[in-house]
Amino acid sequence: MTMASRTPSSAPAPLAGRGDECGNESADENALAPLLRKQAGPKQRQADAPPSGIAMATVSAAEAEDGFCEVVLADSRRMLRCRRAASCLLLPGPGDTVMVAGPHDEALYLIAVVAQADSSLATLAVDGDLRLQSRHGGVAIQGAGAIDLQSDTAIASRSPQWTLAAERAQCTVSELDYQGAEVRFGVLVSRFVGRACEVVLDRLSLLTRSSFRITEEVEQVRAGQIDMQASRTLRLHAKNTLVTSKELVKVDAEQIHMG
Repeated sequence: MTMASRTPSSAPAPLAGRGDECGNESADENALAPLLRKQAGPKQRQADAPPSGIAMATVSAAEAEDGFCEVVLADSRRMLRCRRAASCLLLPGPGDTVMVAGPHDEALYLIAVVAQADSSLATLAVDGDLRLQSRHGGVAIQGAGAIDLQSDTAIASRSPQWTLAAERAQCTVSELDYQGAEVRFGVLVSRFVGRACEVVLDRLSLLTRSSFRITEEVEQVRAGQIDMQASRTLRLHAKNTLVTSKELVKVDAEQIHMG
């Protein structure tokens, strides 16, 4: 009886201890479950959120008047509208591979043109004024082909010194006004072809070895005094010659032949 009484009293003790431990573990799990769900929530939301950052895309429609262009993302094949960033001066064209970036689909910017579909033409375009400035150096523009400068209003050039060197030059101007202190021309041959020529000067000096002039109709000279001198021969010939004077006509020579 002594052993029987010891056995029932000692056996239930371990079972009761295990039950308490299981109860404590389940209680701890129930207490940690909300915390685990809170920690997993941001990860799930981050996975479901649209991707942000830089993505590769292909331009499907060129830039419109509103400044937006349509691109197709390379990973999802979605078509989105984005505006060209201010740092991207190269104008994208259809088929170009570009890089887009932004926080979400409604605020995407085209930040760079990676590859052009047609690399034979590149256009730098801005909406406002464009200025190229070098603070401590020069600016050089060089091209293997022709360089074309066009403006809808005016082209202005200002410099302390202007130098132009070319094998051949052609200038077509409807109206030209020049103002300066001095002009010097040094040429081998010069030709002027025009309908009328008007020269207004205080003094005209002409030095030449030989002068030849033809006037088909009328040549008139009006002067206060005319002095013509020839070192050898002076010849005046016409079908009719008239020499008139209001006061005095003087002919002086060693020999005078008339008739």
